[in-house]
Amino acid sequence: MSLLLAPWTRLALLVVLLVAAGVCVLVYEPQRLLSRGWPPGLPVGAGVLLFAGAYGLCAAAFVPRPLLNLAAGAVFGTWFGLAAAVGGTVLGAGLSFGLGRIMGQEALRPFLRGRWLKAADAQLSRHGFRSMLAVRIFPGVPFAAANYLAAVSRCGWLPFLLATALGTVPNTAAYVVAGASASSPGSPAFLASFGFIAVSGAVAAAVAWRKRHRLAGPAVREPAPVHPPVVGAAPHGP
Repeated sequence: MSLLLAPWTRLALLVVLLVAAGVCVLVYEPQRLLSRGWPPGLPVGAGVLLFAGAYGLCAAAFVPRPLLNLAAGAVFGTWFGLAAAVGGTVLGAGLSFGLGRIMGQEALRPFLRGRWLKAADAQLSRHGFRSMLAVRIFPGVPFAAANYLAAVSRCGWLPFLLATALGTVPNTAAYVVAGASASSPGSPAFLASFGFIAVSGAVAAAVAWRKRHRLAGPAVREPAPVHPPVVGAAPHGP
């Protein structure tokens, strides 16, 4: 029993679980199943809840969220699709965060030694809500990577989930609107959503580049070695 509770055993189980989830995603492509819609007799509210649950499982299994958001818009339209996508996003983030916190935090925290990892851990541990909100608003960090990095840090559950729910709304809404208006790609809604996606991606790249140089810091030049002066032997008189 103690072996099963060992940190490295739990981490190994987490790795196996994530690899199996990734293989299932590649084989079954669940994002295509979600885009087929729901039976006509199913109430919209029930369909939204079921879609959000399936979305959460798919997001935790590394299905790209843009595909899921497009599917939500195509199936439910803008408003119900946005509700399903945001709910599924929070559920998927919570599943990943919980798995990482329970099965990986204790084993991985001793390896937070690099400059970037230490800086990210300090930000998430001290300013969890503010840091996660920035990560979610600017889509420069992959969704799954942000979830597991937050899980390894000391970020709390409530700041993590609240920041995820608020910060993912703008980008998620853009993809949902694009999915809802995909049948008319020349419409103002589709063009506006596509423009927002392009601009947010460019801003995220610029912010990531700036943060990269800030974390790297200025190059430190090593002082030149100081050699002791060579004192020649004084000439002696006759």
